[in-house]
This record gives sequence, structure tokens and C-alpha cells, in this order.
Amino acid sequence: MFEDSMMESGGRLKTKSKYYTFAGIGFWTAVVAALILIPLLNPEALPKEAMTTMLVAPPPPPPPPPPPPPQVKIEKVVPQMDEMQAPPKIPKVIKVAPDTAPPPSGPSVAGMGDSGGPTGAGILGGIGSGPPVVVAAKPAPPKKMTVSSGVMAGNVLSRPDPTYPAIAKAARIQGTVVLSATISKTGTIENLTVVSGPQMLAQSAIEAVRQWRYKPYLLNGDPVEVQTQVNVTFTLGG
Repeated sequence: MFEDSMMESGGRLKTKSKYYTFAGIGFWTAVVAALILIPLLNPEALPKEAMTTMLVAPPPPPPPPPPPPPQVKIEKVVPQMDEMQAPPKIPKVIKVAPDTAPPPSGPSVAGMGDSGGPTGAGILGGIGSGPPVVVAAKPAPPKKMTVSSGVMAGNVLSRPDPTYPAIAKAARIQGTVVLSATISKTGTIENLTVVSGPQMLAQSAIEAVRQWRYKPYLLNGDPVEVQTQVNVTFTLGG
């Protein structure tokens, strides 16, 4: 009898422990499910950072690279040379096309020949008119030429001697005064300047050279101005 009661109580204990186990599992399952479902049903309860993270869309893919520029193909143009070829056969008789020019208009003088051109052109008694004669314009002579003193010395017409200054003679000064002179188209002296020489003799040399006269220097038959040098030598006697 005691054993039967023990077996009966043991069976009840096992049945209750199973019941409590299943009840605990169901309870915790319901708690976990509530924790998951409540935030989903009430989105305002979620933190803003979590919502922002969940709603951010992925960045768009980068644009494709631009296509490479088309390559310009440069074609080399080789010039073609026209070659002259000899005819296979040279004809013995060459035909000349007749002249189809219209006859000249206007009356012509008998025995004088046709001028072949407009009235007034041609030569009396000639055969036709030639090309117009172009007369070359004569080049203008230069305004001024530079000529050496030796060449101009041959063109001197009048050459008065200079007066020896008394002060230079007393000081025993002698030498050559070099002057730069412009000779006009008529042969007169213009624009005298001293290039070198003793100062005491320069003024006397200028006064003498101003009286000199030259033949006009001709270029292509026309007189031109000449730039040259004039040497005046002063020498003391023994």
C-alpha cells in the first residue's frame, strides 16, 4: 500500500514538472516575440539613428568613363607628276586650223595695207600692228652720293689758295686740314665742317674752300649732289 502511494505521488510529480517546463518555455517565447513585434508595430519607439540608418539608400553607381576622343587619321597626299609621253607616230603633215577672226571693221586705204587694229593704230603701208611699245621710266637719280676726294680732285675748276694765318706762321704751325663738304649740282661748295687738322689753320681753310668750284658730278647723264672730303695743306717755307 505504501509503495502504491509512493508510485502515485511520483507520477504526479513528474507530470507537474513537465507542465511547468512547457509553461516556462511558452512564457519566455511570448516575451521574446513581444520584444520583437512591439517595435515593428510602433515605429516611433525606435531610435532615430536606427531609422535613419535603415532608410538611407545606397549611393548611385559612379558614371561610366567618357569615351576616348576619335583618332583623326591623316592621309599623306603624294603629288602626282604629269609625265610627258612622246606620240607613238609623228605625222608627216601638220594641219593648221584656219584663222576664224572676223574681218576688220571700217574702211581701209587702198595700197596702204590694213592696220589690223583700231583707227589710228598701226603704220601706213605696214602689215598689221605690233605690240605696244613700253618705254621704261628713267630711274630718279639719288639725292646725294658719296665720292672719294681723289675722284673729285679731278673735277676742280677753280681752286684759290688759302691765306696762311699770321699767328700760325709765327707759331710755326703747319699741317693738313680735312674738311667734309657737300658739292651741289652746280658745282658750288655747301655745308663745310672740320674733320681734323690744326685749329689755327681751320678757319683759313674753310674760307678758301668755299670759293672752289667743281664740274657737276653726273650720274646717268644727270647732275647729283656729292658728299666728299677736301684736304687743305699748309706748309711753311724754309
